[in-house]
Amino acid sequence: MKNKNINNSSENIRRFKNIFIIVYIMIIVVSITVTSAFAFNKTDQVIKSQVTMIASSLNKQMQTSFQSHLSKVETIGTLIFTDEYIYKYDATLPSNDEYESIKIEESINEHLYNISILENMTDFGIIYRNNHFVGKISNGTINNFGEELYDGFESMITSPATLDGWRAGYNGNYKRFYYVKKVNENALLAISFYTSELDDVFVHSSLLDSMKVHIVNAHNNIIYSHNLDELGTPLSETITSKITGYTSGTYIDNEYLIAVNECENNWRIILTVPTSVILSDKSRVQNNIIVIGIVAIFFAVLITIYLLERIITPVSTMVTTLDDKAHTDLLTGILNKRSFEDYSKQSLKSCSETDERALIVLDIDNFKGVNDTLGHAYGDKVLTGVGDILKRVFKKDDLLGRVGGDEFCILLSQSEYAADNYGNYRAFVESKCKELCRAFNENYTGDDNNYKISASIGAAVFPHNGKAFEELYHCADIALYNSKHNGKDTYTIFTPEMEETK
Repeated sequence: MKNKNINNSSENIRRFKNIFIIVYIMIIVVSITVTSAFAFNKTDQVIKSQVTMIASSLNKQMQTSFQSHLSKVETIGTLIFTDEYIYKYDATLPSNDEYESIKIEESINEHLYNISILENMTDFGIIYRNNHFVGKISNGTINNFGEELYDGFESMITSPATLDGWRAGYNGNYKRFYYVKKVNENALLAISFYTSELDDVFVHSSLLDSMKVHIVNAHNNIIYSHNLDELGTPLSETITSKITGYTSGTYIDNEYLIAVNECENNWRIILTVPTSVILSDKSRVQNNIIVIGIVAIFFAVLITIYLLERIITPVSTMVTTLDDKAHTDLLTGILNKRSFEDYSKQSLKSCSETDERALIVLDIDNFKGVNDTLGHAYGDKVLTGVGDILKRVFKKDDLLGRVGGDEFCILLSQSEYAADNYGNYRAFVESKCKELCRAFNENYTGDDNNYKISASIGAAVFPHNGKAFEELYHCADIALYNSKHNGKDTYTIFTPEMEETK
């Protein structure tokens, strides 16, 4: 009887132990499942929300870069009008003297060569109504247009106001972008570049390796893709159905993240990333959680905490990195216009009536001359150099931003002068402006470092010149105008009298 009771007791203990283990395992499994499901759902929401915003910002930057590239080509085209031989000469006139025409065309050829040598243009020449041309017109273009050389280019003029236009995919050839501008009644300027050159324009984050960038025309035919085999083909029906009716915006579903922005000529930049790629890291972490959860049943609490950290850390790192890229000007490494204004407004809203801050605005003097004299590559180096100067002159707590092509802004953080009187703080702002002027005076560029870079600077002080960002910017801009008016390469701190004299 005793042995039986002992056996029964042992059996009961074993049964209780087994039941406890089963219940404990069920509690752990349910806890891990519920916690993981909640975490994965939140992770999906955070990733989709943040990546959607970042993709929208990246697409906008790509649109800006693309439009800038086209504008640069158009600007180069206007340089031909600096030589009256080019826009007055008409090769179609029967009365032209043969010898004189040869001399004129030699002069035009030389002028066109001097302009085009700065850029990698496939075509850069003048085409006359009789299909005669001067300058650089490639064999590929001649073969593509045939006897319709002049008429084909003339058909590309889409702007009656500026008498110019763009075209891609003429006669089914999508390997070049063409730009045409009317020179005179019987002459056109023809410029082209290879579509593949846009690869440098559409550089994007390596964190989105599966991202595809396309430019499509009004018929949704692809006129740019990194994959040249796609040129001229229709955009996939799946993507087309999701963007029908959209000229700009960002869309995400279980298949794709899509960002759309419209450019000139009804062209649209389409950025696509498979949703599975965006969530791939999260899926791998989820599998790890399940495996580790099964193995580490008796360490559920510690492992759950650890696994949650495993989920949050890579997602946070990815979002932070992409967010920095979305808020940063790619050329200078400082804040872009939208982010600078947003951060500045938030910072000023948190200031009290006794705080003092300063907004400094600067323009690079004669920046257009840098581009025209030294080329756009040097212009980009100058802008990069300005970003380096600002990082060197100002503190890490100061907000630095590029708010225009050659316009920069700085919002000074609190300083040891902020609690003192206005005169001392104004002197502090003046010292920073002087330091900035000295930094520019030490900066040279050009092949022989013989081209000095200077800046005109304007500053306004919070709260004396305004409490909102727009008010401070308005005052600083007036001060900048005074610096420009007073000979450039100097600084001005706003006073109320300037508002009356502007």
